Amino acid sequence: MSEPEDSWWDVDAGPIVRSFARTGGRTRPSRDEFNLITLIIATNTDTARHGLEPEHIVILRMCTGTPLSVAEISARLDLPATVAKVLLGDLLDMGAIHTRAPIALAEAPEIHVLQAVLDGIRRL
Repeated sequence: MSEPEDSWWDVDAGPIVRSFARTGGRTRPSRDEFNLITLIIATNTDTARHGLEPEHIVILRMCTGTPLSVAEISARLDLPATVAKVLLGDLLDMGAIHTRAPIALAEAPEIHVLQAVLDGIRRL
């Protein structure tokens, strides 16, 4: 008979822990400030804070000095984006990270402007 803790481990898949177990059962972040391209940068890397999970600490280390997007953080942690957003919400509530919207792309020109440019090039 196997040890009780062996039931939480699969040789091929690794630890068998549901994603929501890493967030204390929460499925939504405390704030609706995150999308996949929101940039995150650590502002306070004090990992001795009470209540930090190992994933919180890893996020703070990853985002120190270099902003990362939510999608990058999710991929590097090998967690679903929704779980990463909950963890990021915790860090934002603690004041340990800042968020920044990515630089917005310029508005696309209207089709009539593009057509006028094309017509002008053809006349050359």
